[in-house]
Amino acid sequence: MKYKFLLFDLDHTLLDFSAAEDVALTQFMESMQVADVAEAKTVYRTINQQMWKDLEKGLLTKAELVNTRFSRTFTELGRNEDGAALALRYQEMIGMQGHTFPGAEQLLATLADRGYEIYAATNGITYIQENRLRRSPIGPYFKKVFISEQMGTQKPEPAFYHRVSELITAFSPSQALMIGDSLTADIQGGINAGIDTAWYNPSGAPSPSQLQPTYTFSSYAELAELLP
Repeated sequence: MKYKFLLFDLDHTLLDFSAAEDVALTQFMESMQVADVAEAKTVYRTINQQMWKDLEKGLLTKAELVNTRFSRTFTELGRNEDGAALALRYQEMIGMQGHTFPGAEQLLATLADRGYEIYAATNGITYIQENRLRRSPIGPYFKKVFISEQMGTQKPEPAFYHRVSELITAFSPSQALMIGDSLTADIQGGINAGIDTAWYNPSGAPSPSQLQPTYTFSSYAELAELLP
């Protein structure tokens, strides 16, 4: 067995964030009595996606992202709202959503049976990620869950992986594999930390020449073949 420690990203890799977000955003916008829920969701997603990109680049803090993404959204919609208060309201709603992709639980069960140590490594908000995992079928498969908000650092920063290495008994980078869908967070992060990477690319998107994962897989079955 070449690898012993499997570090899994959560959102868009195992957890179906798009489904969870859609349900939670609909509930949230309806509770805020917006005139056009679909438009409000589109405005929010545009702002939120850009803010997460800026966070990866170190252009803003996690607190700034969490506490202003909704106030910015409602400013675009012509309303003045308390972003921090709205953040707490939304966290309650999305924390209830434990959607996973079909086959995610079976994949983890198979890999656990093969003797791998399975960990989660996610850039996210502690309350949201912990509650979504509790409501999903995959939570019990992780020996530990590493959440950027708790770690004080995030993927792709080497400090995130250094902290992970300190918290896993007998961890060795040469025996670890970072698995995720994000080239900028998961794959670049693994490369920064000297850890092999497996890029989940179900859409068949081209990989930039300057950023090459160790492996690329488009389905859980392919990953299971890579990890006998």
